[in-house]
Amino acid sequence: MAMKLAILLCLVILNLTSAFAARVNDAYGGDTDTGSPLGTDIYQYSCPEAEAIIFSWVEQAVSSDPRMAASLLRLHFHDCFVNGCDASVLLDDTENFVGEKTAAPNVNSLRGFDVINEIKSELEVVCPQTVSCADILATAARDSVLLSGGPTWEVQMGRKDSITASKAGANNNIPGPNSTVDMLVAKFENVGLTLQDMVALSGAHTIGKARCSTFSSRLRSNSVSDGPYVNAEFVSSLKRLCSGQDNSNRIAHLDLVTPATFDNQYYINLLSGEGLLPSDQTLVNGNDQTRQIVETYVANPFVFFDDFKNSMVKMGSLGTATQSIGQIRRDCRTIN
Repeated sequence: MAMKLAILLCLVILNLTSAFAARVNDAYGGDTDTGSPLGTDIYQYSCPEAEAIIFSWVEQAVSSDPRMAASLLRLHFHDCFVNGCDASVLLDDTENFVGEKTAAPNVNSLRGFDVINEIKSELEVVCPQTVSCADILATAARDSVLLSGGPTWEVQMGRKDSITASKAGANNNIPGPNSTVDMLVAKFENVGLTLQDMVALSGAHTIGKARCSTFSSRLRSNSVSDGPYVNAEFVSSLKRLCSGQDNSNRIAHLDLVTPATFDNQYYINLLSGEGLLPSDQTLVNGNDQTRQIVETYVANPFVFFDDFKNSMVKMGSLGTATQSIGQIRRDCRTIN
């Protein structure tokens, strides 16, 4: 009897040890993996300080430059729309490698790379080759929303970093600022997101800025955003801002009312004809279904917050089920 009890105890200990080892192995990652599901406790044992370290750097960056919140959020978006959330957007070009940073939607648009690099550097000291750059991007995006007054959510982690990038994918997959509703829906559905997700995630434009070149068609008549919600005074103010020969570096707030606060003001602006980008204003001018969702978010900001965080979790899982080849980069800018 005593021997049977001893054997049973050994089996229990072995099973617990195997489960623990599997969890730690998933957290540390490697060059190959079978594509395990994401979880919220991936770094519980291997790097328990990870989220605190990321939050500290994001808090410092946003405190110094409130616009950085929108920039870090945008990095995560632009990463996930190209072959999933795999940190491919962070890879630098080399003599033998073409990354995504110079793609049309990214060049002169994406910021915050230095913040991600600083976070990664500290994490490599505390828990080497453990936390993926893709997980850093997802967590920094969440923290940026929270620090701007928006909702929070548990970030699903366990992503691997890609060993490839696709400049063509960045050029073709990322929604453009002059998109119609149909074009936006097609881009989102192409990666597995719905029309509802598209309208909710467009609310990220409640913070941040955009260059005159991205909304130049908004200044012309018969633009994609023309419709019943037209604000001539607002368009005139944009024309004044972007007039002159050297206007390429001039920027405007995506939300003129509360530019650094994550709230539902973006949707209120759309109903007032004050959406900055044509792809913003078209949500109320181009489709009854998207306009109704906008009206819901105007009436109840808590519905927007719930939908936004749910869609962020959904977007954050793009591509992770098929990450059969990946690694935990030591430096987010280069492959190991």
